[in-house]
Amino acid sequence: MPQLDDLLALTRRRFFTRSAQGLSAALGATALAASSPGLSRTNGDPAPVGTHFAPKAKRVIYLHMEGGPSQLDLFDHKPRLHEWYDKDLPDSVRSGQRLTGMTSGQTRFPIAPSMFRFTRHDNGGDGAEISELMPHLGSVASELCIVRSMHTEAINHEPAITFVQTGNQQPGRPSFGSWASYGLGSDNHDLPTFCVLITQGYGNMQALAARFWGNGFLPGQHQGCKLRSSGDPVLFLQDPPGVSRVDRRAMLDFVNALGRAEHERALDPEIETRIAQQEMAFRMQMSVPELVDLSTETDSTWRLYGEEAKKPGTFASSCLLARRLCERGVRFVQLYMRGWDQHGNLPNEMRQQCTAVDQPIAALLTDLRRRGLLDDTLVVWGGEFGRTVYSQGGLARDNYGRDHHPRCFSMWLAGAGVRRGHTHGETCDHGYNIVRDPVSVHDLHATLLHLLGFDHERLTYRHQGRDYRLTDVFGRVVKELLA
Repeated sequence: MPQLDDLLALTRRRFFTRSAQGLSAALGATALAASSPGLSRTNGDPAPVGTHFAPKAKRVIYLHMEGGPSQLDLFDHKPRLHEWYDKDLPDSVRSGQRLTGMTSGQTRFPIAPSMFRFTRHDNGGDGAEISELMPHLGSVASELCIVRSMHTEAINHEPAITFVQTGNQQPGRPSFGSWASYGLGSDNHDLPTFCVLITQGYGNMQALAARFWGNGFLPGQHQGCKLRSSGDPVLFLQDPPGVSRVDRRAMLDFVNALGRAEHERALDPEIETRIAQQEMAFRMQMSVPELVDLSTETDSTWRLYGEEAKKPGTFASSCLLARRLCERGVRFVQLYMRGWDQHGNLPNEMRQQCTAVDQPIAALLTDLRRRGLLDDTLVVWGGEFGRTVYSQGGLARDNYGRDHHPRCFSMWLAGAGVRRGHTHGETCDHGYNIVRDPVSVHDLHATLLHLLGFDHERLTYRHQGRDYRLTDVFGRVVKELLA
């Protein structure tokens, strides 16, 4: 008879493990494989799912402008709005649109035309209209595929960022970068497959939760690794005084041996994940210092990215590091630029934000192109939603703010497999509703996965008895965005 202590220690995992021991070896092997797809059962190293067809892109650089940049002041030019200055947005246009708590009490919704000039750039396609705030980006307009008809389900920052990063407004799902890591696997033995860089912006900045780059229910090695802008890029990168590399190796071997013994007993796949991550951390102690040592960059590179690139933590520095990460085989690089939440003082704050990102983004695209990396690197730019055409609070010609707007906003793609020099979708004359070629967040995810070589309906992971995917049960590949 089992003792009481044994019964109390019998976890659900151990119960099913012991029950499975009576089955055939073949069934047992199948059950173990299903419990942790994408993980090698022999050494804990990531075993990628593998692409479903030949990919156009081998890696992704995702530039997330946290806060929701105003499409009306950047990419969606509405010159006729000047005729509507300070007039109320017609009820027929607003059509019962859900409002945030910040404007739900307004009695008026005065239209605020952009005060910035737009230039139509010859991009080898249909011409791209880009704001004067982004002159450097305009110089590489031929690389861009601008989508002006994005729409989302969320109207507040936290659920909207969660949605655009994970495909669901509820926390707990894997991020896009984690799905890419799970599907593609590593192309560098000494660096994580998914890295995150964060830049502080200007004005109102929303909190960034680590779950935006989290692995959710995927194995732990697929979570994003945040690189810090001050001090050691990764915590505990240096060994404590008196601890040599030989000592560290011996300690790690001992801990790993204990872990493997526990795995043999408990069959918990996360133990193998921890072993793999501990080994990665050991290798990163050598690879990360080389990564962040920018002394080998040429003078022409510094001129391209600008002097700000020499300052750790700036967006320019992050763009340069993104290129270096791509060169070293990192699959997914996520750059967050905070401060795009302009509820007031938009003209001043937008100028500061755009000055910080314009030259570095153009430099990144140029640098990737001249190094032969852009042909198989997918670059994505955008926020979690757009901004309203009406002003929040007061309205002056040189000072206005805009509230959150999920019904339409702009993003752009560039690089591997993307249709160059193309503008997709159209919004109404008021810039409030989509009138042609809508693209949902799920559609965007399906299209990005397609460029990475995945059928979005087949890239799945079984969790709690259900096959989950990034696009849930939605999404279509937007073929008009493809080259």
